[in-house]
Amino acid sequence: MENIKMNRTAVQLVQQWDPFQLGEGEYDTEAADIVAALQAMDDPSDLGKRIQEVFEYSFEQWLPLEDCVTLAYKLIAVKFEAKCII
Repeated sequence: MENIKMNRTAVQLVQQWDPFQLGEGEYDTEAADIVAALQAMDDPSDLGKRIQEVFEYSFEQWLPLEDCVTLAYKLIAVKFEAKCII
């Protein structure tokens, strides 16, 4: 149950981040890829690089790694908060 809540929260964070100002709800595929990566990663730098790759692949636009790492820290915080609830 906690995993489902964590995934929903992570998806919301990605949608709210909205790096290309397309509006929430425009990043479903990217959010799914990032949440899948979050399951396997605990390092913000690694996750940040993966976030950058996901968006670059989808939109053929580069995002600054620093911005991606900032999001990664928020996502990993959600992940560890969910683990502590269990």
